[in-house]
Amino acid sequence: MKTEKGFALIETLVSIAILGAVGVIFLSGLATASKSTIVADEKTTAQSLLVSQLEWVRKCAYEYEASEYPAAEIPTETDYTGYSAAISAQPVDSPDGGVQKITITIMRHDEQVITMDTYKVDR
Repeated sequence: MKTEKGFALIETLVSIAILGAVGVIFLSGLATASKSTIVADEKTTAQSLLVSQLEWVRKCAYEYEASEYPAAEIPTETDYTGYSAAISAQPVDSPDGGVQKITITIMRHDEQVITMDTYKVDR
């Protein structure tokens, strides 16, 4: 009878240890999923800004020998806080023959999030 009390204590300690391990695994998985959601949201917002900047630069008049174009205004909504855009231009031919390589870079808190290259033609 005395040995049965010892088994109950050991069983309780083992079950608490197993429960604790399961809790740690669950919480680490939850933290990873939360971080993934934040990164995906940042990429989606940056991609949306990239598309709007692309449309903006397409509407701008072609400037010969330009090294950059002004970026479109970024919305002041909370989702876009900390984002900025830079649009650089480089003539494909020298002298500028009417074709430029355009690089659009979207940054958040001065860290590059996404970049895209495209071409602008004087038509």
